[in-house]
Amino acid sequence: MKGRVFLVGAGPGDPDLLTVKALRLLQSADAVLFDELVSSEILNLISRTAQLHNVGKRCGTKKIHQEEINFLMIALADSGLKVVRLKSGDPMIFGRAGEEMEALRKANVPYEVVPGVTSALGAAATAQIPLTHRHASSALVLITAHQAANSDEADWNKLAGSGATLVIYMPGHHYGKITAKLKSAGLAGDTPCAIISRATAPDQTTFLTRVDQLQFSPQLSAPTLLVVGDVVRVAAVDGEIPISPEVISALHTDSMSEEPVA
Repeated sequence: MKGRVFLVGAGPGDPDLLTVKALRLLQSADAVLFDELVSSEILNLISRTAQLHNVGKRCGTKKIHQEEINFLMIALADSGLKVVRLKSGDPMIFGRAGEEMEALRKANVPYEVVPGVTSALGAAATAQIPLTHRHASSALVLITAHQAANSDEADWNKLAGSGATLVIYMPGHHYGKITAKLKSAGLAGDTPCAIISRATAPDQTTFLTRVDQLQFSPQLSAPTLLVVGDVVRVAAVDGEIPISPEVISALHTDSMSEEPVA
């Protein structure tokens, strides 16, 4: 008799943000395939009798390929087990749920999707940044800076030019390219940005900056999210985005290194 697969969102990290349904499934699962970014506090909630399979990657290093994950899910379900595929955030947002659902359908394995709090919502809530604001932004765009090989890149000019709040997943640590894309899309240099590190974790860090200073931002601990738009001003004191001494020094160095204008 075939088992069943549940594609479950673990949320951004805080176990208190798990849905009741997700918790119930973790406590009754026969096997759990989890991503690297799922917090240890959430992993501790899994049934002690369940098989545990780490199928995630860290800093771009894959432990297992997607095809192998698909095969493992199907094999475990075919053996009659209740399988939880546990994903950070929400499985439907940059979580490869689409690929896994296609594989499960082809194998005639029954499955169910259990949504989770996506990282953008968790990060914005704990950083106290409203992603929409009736005086600043009435639209929200979720985009990733990490593209699969041979995939078409999103049109940043259309997205950034829409006036929407941008939440950029997986921005990495090298913000020069993102800065160039945002400027090319027409965003003003003083557009505020927030880099949110380890959202909802006890050591969450939020760094406020601007588009024209983004490339000088510190390297914060992964995972990180980048929020771009006037809504970020709500998180800043008196609507001002502070400029750190490091950024002032870097800007001064850059200006000194430029060739004089004839």
